[in-house]
Amino acid sequence: MSDTTGGAGRRSYAGRSITVTFEAGRCRHAAECGRGLPEVFDTARRPWIRPDAADAGRVAEVVGRCPSGALRYEGVHGEEEPGRPSS
Repeated sequence: MSDTTGGAGRRSYAGRSITVTFEAGRCRHAAECGRGLPEVFDTARRPWIRPDAADAGRVAEVVGRCPSGALRYEGVHGEEEPGRPSS
């Protein structure tokens, strides 16, 4: 897993099957991520996002619940999935 800073305050957290990105400036602290998968999203831990702590499908599902769009993900094929994952 890697934790890298991207453009515009965006930070990436790479796992084996999914990479989660977080844009702090967009976050509204609704905490959908932490309630949905506390083993992946834990603000008391560093790094606070650990994509490999759950199945990539579940991570994508929870990222899709982010009401502000601060969280996004890329799947194994590199497609970026803003908002809700494709059905």
